[in-house]
This record gives sequence, C-alpha cells and structure tokens, in this order.
Amino acid sequence: MNTQLNKIIWLIVSILGATAVGGIAINRGEDINALWFVTAALCIYAIAYRFYAAWIAANVLVIDTTRATPAERLDNGKDFVPTNRWILFGHHFAAIAGPGPLVGPTLAAQFGYLPGTLWILFGAVLGGCVQDMVTLFLSTRRDAKSLGQMARDELGQLGGTAALIGTFFIMIILIAVLGLVVVNAMKHSPWATSTVAATIPIAMIVGVYMRFIRPGQVLEASAIGVILLLLSVLAGGWIDNNATLRILFDHEGLTLAWWVMAYGFAAAILPVWLLLAPRDYLSTYIKVGTITLLALAIIMLQPEVKMPALTQFIDGTGPIFGGKLFPFVFITIACGAISGFHALIASGTTPKLLINERDIRMIGYGAMLLESFVALMAMIAATVLDPGVFFAINSPAGVVGALEIDAVAKISSWGFPVSVEQMQLLANQMGEASLFARTGGAPSLAVGMASIFGSAFGEKLLALWYHFAIMFEAIFILTTLDAGTRVGRFMLQDMLGNIWPRMGETSWTPSVIFTSALVVSGWGYFLYIGVIDPNGGVNILWPLFGIANQMLAAIALSVATGILIKSDKLKYAWVTGLPLLWLIIITSSAAWEKIASTDVRVGFFAGANDLVAKLASGSMSPEKASVAPQLIFNLQLDAWLTVFFVALLWLIVFDMLRVCGRYLAGKPVPPLSESPHRPSRWVEDWVRD
Repeated sequence: MNTQLNKIIWLIVSILGATAVGGIAINRGEDINALWFVTAALCIYAIAYRFYAAWIAANVLVIDTTRATPAERLDNGKDFVPTNRWILFGHHFAAIAGPGPLVGPTLAAQFGYLPGTLWILFGAVLGGCVQDMVTLFLSTRRDAKSLGQMARDELGQLGGTAALIGTFFIMIILIAVLGLVVVNAMKHSPWATSTVAATIPIAMIVGVYMRFIRPGQVLEASAIGVILLLLSVLAGGWIDNNATLRILFDHEGLTLAWWVMAYGFAAAILPVWLLLAPRDYLSTYIKVGTITLLALAIIMLQPEVKMPALTQFIDGTGPIFGGKLFPFVFITIACGAISGFHALIASGTTPKLLINERDIRMIGYGAMLLESFVALMAMIAATVLDPGVFFAINSPAGVVGALEIDAVAKISSWGFPVSVEQMQLLANQMGEASLFARTGGAPSLAVGMASIFGSAFGEKLLALWYHFAIMFEAIFILTTLDAGTRVGRFMLQDMLGNIWPRMGETSWTPSVIFTSALVVSGWGYFLYIGVIDPNGGVNILWPLFGIANQMLAAIALSVATGILIKSDKLKYAWVTGLPLLWLIIITSSAAWEKIASTDVRVGFFAGANDLVAKLASGSMSPEKASVAPQLIFNLQLDAWLTVFFVALLWLIVFDMLRVCGRYLAGKPVPPLSESPHRPSRWVEDWVRD
C-alpha cells in the first residue's frame, strides 16, 4: 500500500512539474505568473534528488558508509576536521554560492526569461549537481586531493600538469571577479560594509563557542550567531544614519579592495574552525533565510513576470553585454547551472571536513540544487521589474546616453517604455540618488527583491529592503571568496609539493603563509585592475569569468570521466561525459567569439584595436584618452588568457581520451590513486553500541 501511494505521489509531482515547464516554455505575448517558475523548480529538483542523484550514488559511485573519510583518518584540528553534516552543508553551500547565481541570471535576462530559466533548471540537475557530487566523492576517496592533483595522478604528467596550471590560473580569475563584485556592492555603502565586517568577529565568537565553551552544541551556537547577525544588520542602518560613524565605513573601491585582500589572506591561514566554517555556516542562514522568504513572498503575491520570453537582443545587439543567445546565455549564467569553481570547493575544503560518505549526495547534489533555486529567484526578481526599468538600471551610459532624458528615449525606442519621473520615484523609494546606469546586475536584483518584499511585507520599508538585499549579495559573494582563497592555497601547495615535498604539507606554517600570500597577490592584481577600470571592470572581466568557469567545469568532468572509465564503469561514463561534451561546445564557441569576433562589443582584440585607433586619431576626450592605455592592456590580457585557457582545455580533453583509449586497449596507464579502504571507527562504535 505504501509503495503504491509513493508511486502516485511521485507521478503527481512529475505531471505538475511537466505542466509548469510547459507553461513557461510555450507562453508568448502576455505576462506569466512567477508561481509557475517556483512550481517547476521544486518538482524538477525533488525528482532529480530522489531518483537521479540516488541512482548515481548507489550505482555509479557506490557509496560506502562504513569507509573512513580523510576527515577521520587525517584529523589534525586545522584543515582536516570532522564536521557536523549540517554545518558542513552550510559551509559548502556558502562557499559555492557566489555572485554567479545572483548576477548571471540578472544579466542574462536581457535575452528574456525563457533561455536562462531552462538552462538554470536542466543545466543544474544534469550537469552542475552531477559535477559537484562526483568530484566530492572522488576527492574524498583520494585523501581530499585538489582537482589539479587528481588530474595529475590519474591522467599522467602531461594532462595532469596542464590541469594543475589551468585550474590554478582560472581560479585566480574567478576569485578576482568575486572580489570585484563585492567591492562594487560595498563601495560608498556604510550599511553594507559595516554589516559584512561584523560577520567576521561574529563567526570567530561562534567558532570558539562550539569548540571550547560548549562543544557540540550546534543549536545554541547557531542561535547566538543568528541573533548577532540580525543585530548587525540593524546596527548597519544605525551606523549609516550616524554622521560620525558612517565615515569609518564609507570607502572608495580601492580601499575596500585592500581590505578584501587582507581578509582573504586571514581566511586562508587561520584554522578552518575559527573563521571559515562558522562564518560560512552563519552566512548560510542569511542566504537560505532570504531566499526562502523571497520564495514565500512570490507564492503569496504571485507576481507577473513582465519581461518577454525572448527579446530582440538574442541577435547579439543587447545593451548590457554583446553576444548572441548561443553561446553567451550559457556563459553568463554559470554558477546557477554548472560551475567549475564548485569542483575546487568539492575537492579543496569540503572533503577535509566530511564525516561519512553517506552525506556526499546531500552536500554535493543537494547544495547545488539549492544554488540553482537561488539563481531562479534572481531571474524572477529581475524579470518582475518593468523591462524599461530593468534596462535603465543595467544599460551603461555609453550605450544609452549619459543624460537621463536620452537614456529613457533610447530604451523606450526599443519597445520598453520608461520615464525619468518613474526612475526618480523608484530611486527615492530605494533611498538612492539615482538608479540609472547602475550596471553589474546587483542593483537591479536588489530593486527586484525589495519590490517583492515591500509588496508582501510593507512598502514603507522599501529602502530597508533594498539595502538589506545589497548586504545579502555582498555576504553571498564574500563567503565564496574566502573559501576560494583557501582552495587556491591547497592547490598551490599541491603543485609546489611536487618540487619540494615539505611545501605540500597543508598544515606546515611557512608553506601556509607563503602560498596564501602568493594566491592573494595573484587575484589581488586582477581585482586592482578591475577596481581602477573606469568602466567598472565587470564588463571586461565577467565574460572571461564565465568562460573560465565553464572551462574549469569541463576539466573537472574530464577527470571524472577518465576515472570512471579506468574504474571499469564505461557504461556509466555518459553521466559525466554528456555534460562534458556540452561544455566543450559552448566554451570553445564562446572563446572563439571573444577572440575572433570583429564586433568591438564582443571580441577582446577587436575592442582593443578600436581603442588604439581612436586614441591614435585623437577622437577621444582627454578623460577617456588618459585611461585608454589601461583599457587596451586589460582587453589584450583577457584575449590572451582566453587563448591560454582554451588551449589547456583541449590538451586536457585529448589527454583524457588518450588515457581512456589506452586503458580500454589493455595498455599501461597511470593506476587509480584511490586510497586503501579503512573501516570507520565511528561507524563501528555506533554498530557496537
């Protein structure tokens, strides 16, 4: 009876999900209720987790709950620390959920709601979640080795070295963009800056409480942390309204960039229990709580999505960024569907904290599902705005005009009417002087979230909701930056350990300090370049971020596919092989466009050459001419980095195919580097008790 009831329930869920997706896909010419998006997501996620993820865990990975994990075998109280599964889920989710699921969908909304929504839903369950779970499993079985080191062990010297170098340099770009987005969100915002700063000592208090004062009392520590976080948000508003104190937190972007670098260095060298894990865990409360509140507000209000399913900008003429629907929607939305950065977390920090393999499905697959839902909420928040308002906020002045009257005339000519009065009223409601040309995605997302929250819980608090959303985005991003820096340290230690074994000891203090300083210096340079860029940096770095991120995912899936085949699981290789094939297609296509396109808004070299020509002809204003050399250098650097990344990707893919071909032909290949099985003491004790 229970079996029949279970089948009926899942049949209903399947029909409901298919109906919701169909309603989203075929709707044309009129507004669609946002409730369809939430329904489609929840049904698809439930089915994928219950059936597909469970099947992969049981049949492809063959999870062993009796096997001791690296956290148990190598526990040293610093990097390898057995961690409660819920704390680890929060830490992992906080680490992977950076700007991608927030900013990417917002920017991609210029194509309309349909392409991004479908990519978020199906890209996650078939690609992103699979990559995260498989990588977490493989690293756990290999003493928590980094992705690059696993590639070197499993593919051999050539492909492994390429993967080590590629993943490290790609990660440097990723962290730089994370830092740039958070700096732009906190710049001249005392409220956001003071609140984000307060999360650091709060996390340290919680870490000390759980480790020394009340060990194991997770609920108590969580309650204390959440209360302090909420108080910090209220205190941020008080600081913002205090003429004396607000000066202490009102900074230029470059000053904030130096502080962000200092924070990244501290997060990389301090024990994980003191800052990284409790801070990310507490940040998860804000993240999950806010997204849950947003979902409830959407269910209550059932707002209409006003952006059309497809806009005329699918042809590549979009004002927010140049490039056609294919392949750039798949590059712009990275973390919400599939993200290579996640593979660094899943092979860098999380395996060192995992207590039991049974939690791999929940943490690997489940956390990515939650991030995909975040991306969908961001898409809804962006598309419930009037399209004219959306484009007025996100379109740069160089495209629509520096004067407000020119901007509204240009945007209205596209068929998306908006007025100066409408934008000024909205800015006043949000507590801002102006919302025109606030590029980067974060402000428009905050406006959309504030509008939904205001309609559901009080329109008189719109300014409060807006600044809360800005703070929410900043915290979202910074928690990924700190974990990424620590992962970068692990990766660099792995590489240097091949030259000097002592440098490969992740807890040796001189190695920790030296490698952390190198990693922060690397991404700090690109952060500095982005901050001083007069165009805000995001327009130049975000496409490179997206391409690099998806290439990193392709590298992770190449390693996973190679290991599956070497493990005599050829019949299951399609699980990672199909998403790998798709990523190779879209990343190679996007890289070719960014390198070879003659469109100055798309091609890096084309953009640089255009600036060179204008500078030589003297057609630039003195202000633009003074920064043109820096912009030219940035564009050329991005172009050559793209060439470098795509060359490494193809080298790794071909080397993986070479190794797999040799294995299937019975020829010698590098042996599997999986650590020997050791029974878990905790499981044995539990069974005996």
